[in-house]
Amino acid sequence: MLVLSRKVGEQIVIDGNIVLTVVEVSGNRIRLGITAPRDKAVVRGELVGFGHDLEACIPETTPTATPTITTSCDVGFSLV
Repeated sequence: MLVLSRKVGEQIVIDGNIVLTVVEVSGNRIRLGITAPRDKAVVRGELVGFGHDLEACIPETTPTATPTITTSCDVGFSLV
């Protein structure tokens, strides 16, 4: 596991097309902004393996769809 320190507004880029941005730090919680291609599922770690279908989380792409999806999620420090 790679462990990095980031400040609010700083980013981590994965594979050149997935960007994690630290949006806010408050107490023991952080808010992350995630920009990823539409064909990549972005799911909270605690949901993986608990009957959630990752394929159902990936939106269908159409020629008129924008190439990326941006979302913001709360992630507790206890998640690895």
